[in-house]
Amino acid sequence: MLTYTFRRLLIAIPTLLFISLIIFLLLDLAPGDPLAQMPLTVPPEVKQKMREALGLGEPIHIRYALWLKQFFIVEPLHIFDAMFGTNIGGDAQRIISWQTRSPVADIIAQRIPQTLWVVGLAYVVGVAIALPIGIISAYKQYSWFDQIGTFISMIGFSVPTFFTGVVLIIIFAVNLQWFPSIYNTTHKVTDWDSFVFQLRQMAMPVAVLALYNASQISRFMRASMLDNLRQDYVRTARAKGLKERVVVLTHVLRNSMIPVVTVIALGVPTIFGGAIITEQVFKVNGLGQLLITAIHANDLPMVQTLTFIFAILIVLFNLVADILYGILDPRIRYD
Repeated sequence: MLTYTFRRLLIAIPTLLFISLIIFLLLDLAPGDPLAQMPLTVPPEVKQKMREALGLGEPIHIRYALWLKQFFIVEPLHIFDAMFGTNIGGDAQRIISWQTRSPVADIIAQRIPQTLWVVGLAYVVGVAIALPIGIISAYKQYSWFDQIGTFISMIGFSVPTFFTGVVLIIIFAVNLQWFPSIYNTTHKVTDWDSFVFQLRQMAMPVAVLALYNASQISRFMRASMLDNLRQDYVRTARAKGLKERVVVLTHVLRNSMIPVVTVIALGVPTIFGGAIITEQVFKVNGLGQLLITAIHANDLPMVQTLTFIFAILIVLFNLVADILYGILDPRIRYD
């Protein structure tokens, strides 16, 4: 397993470099000007100096190499300095947002907690709900529980999250006034009352995203369980006198989790990408909202960095899923 993991990590290096090049070229060729919103009274020579200050005067290969150096060397050093109080990074040039003139990594670090509080918790809740629903629905196929689970899953997966969010706001925020309709990103948890308020303002966006995630994963779980419940090894295990709980939860569930692990693992990067639409509905200043703002402002350094981070997470969790295959299924050996 270690040999396979090391080999996959080595393969991931040229893969990520190729992805970074494609991202950089596509964004560089995209229409848009970061100085388009400047007043017309600004002289052209001043605009030219501003372009040079933003690094737009250099050839594209120089800018790409500088961005790679900043992303893989300079920014990790500054993160290390911030964590341990050192000064290894020094005054090296960092990736600067054109919109805010602040380091991109610092802005992302400020937004990550909001994304994890809402989108991350919603994903965990969705997975925790989806797995038992999928297992019970498959084991009790065509029962009332299966019918209700299928109906709710179809609604949760088919109805857009922005529509579900608006409906919850109208019912629970406007009419019943149980929860706030706008997420307060400046709120800090300091005591019990502030913690209760945090839970109240998280309730609706977490419910919307958890319903969507649980609907998708529960369908995969149910289909995989049904496929394995019909296999010969299940009949053999039952014929040997094993308890039904052992057959279902030990043998069937372990094999059924293999395709579901892929869905769950590849869904993790979406946590950091943020649920862009849901964040817009509830005004959550997470990474998804940050990406939309950066795109509107033609903030290429921010868009490049966020997009590449999402690509790294997808490659990483692909590897995690493959490793989990070997843990779940003893027939799979990579070494």
